[in-house]
Amino acid sequence: MSTRIYNFSAGPAMLPTQVMEKAQEEFCNYHGVGNGIMELSHRGPQFTEVIKRAEDNIRELLNISDEYAVIFVQGGASMQFSMIPMNLMLPNGFSEYADTGTWAAKAMKEAKLFGEVKNIATSKETNYDRIPVIRHWKPTQGSSYCHITSNNTVAGTQYHSFPEKMADVPLIADMSSDIMSRVLDINEFGMIYAGAQKNIGPSGVALVIMRKDLAKRTPANVPTMLRYSTYIDKGSMFNTPPTFAIYMIALITDWLKEKGGLKVIEEINDMKSEVLYELIDKTGFFHCPVEPGSRSKMNVVFRLPTEELEAKFVKEAEIGGMLGLKGHRLVGGIRASIYNAMPMKGVEQLIDFMNEFERVNG
Repeated sequence: MSTRIYNFSAGPAMLPTQVMEKAQEEFCNYHGVGNGIMELSHRGPQFTEVIKRAEDNIRELLNISDEYAVIFVQGGASMQFSMIPMNLMLPNGFSEYADTGTWAAKAMKEAKLFGEVKNIATSKETNYDRIPVIRHWKPTQGSSYCHITSNNTVAGTQYHSFPEKMADVPLIADMSSDIMSRVLDINEFGMIYAGAQKNIGPSGVALVIMRKDLAKRTPANVPTMLRYSTYIDKGSMFNTPPTFAIYMIALITDWLKEKGGLKVIEEINDMKSEVLYELIDKTGFFHCPVEPGSRSKMNVVFRLPTEELEAKFVKEAEIGGMLGLKGHRLVGGIRASIYNAMPMKGVEQLIDFMNEFERVNG
């Protein structure tokens, strides 16, 4: 058995070993100041450099223009479910949402508190086993915005292309589970947001990248800490931000740059998911319930012949040094989350285990 424990959890998820070791090295004494980064003032020079580096790295990795703000907001992606309609729903207007899974449905529920929500597309009737065919969508001119969830962690689906840019209707994407896992054109979106705890950091902060002009929509009665302009105008430091989480984002984006950027990361992620799906598809023992064209490269879901075998699979995988493989409680089965930090060696170890498990139990 390998001494390396691989965490396949959907989040909080595995972080790069190199980053964890760097954080450990600096934990009690950041750059020789005699204190850890969590103890230092967010107004001081050390953290000022950290948050600037985090933003600069993100801008470089995603090729973000000055038309967009990069901000760090507490409350996770779930807070964004409310902040988006609170700030961006036009007066007496409506918004459009694609219902492709659990988190998309939760976002829709929150939006309905602030205005009319139209369901532009859904795969609920087939248990969210696909992304609805985008060419069949009929966006409505005058919509406040169109919202999608780019990767669905529970269902194991992912957008591999995005709706065409619509005049005056900003596309907003919850990218919590595939942010910075691939190259994308930020200019196709009015806003993207992501909880950090899957691909870019620990829990406790959401990354929001939005066109600055959209913040002007916010009604006057939205509270200060729920206004996007508060974070934009004050550089995410109107109040004390989650300093350690932002520090970790700075380290992870440093790591992404050292790896060669998102093009290289995307190639690695493609390879990891391809070898897993290849194994699943060549056998009758494992089965993926997701349509091939919609399969996630971040969350590979599959089933075994019985729930008893699935429970045995999870238990024996843990003994073999692989954690977090139990599927979401709403759908069961097995889920292998293979975010950026999961090395190819971890996927290879899982494949070896799957082959052996099938040999013994098939």
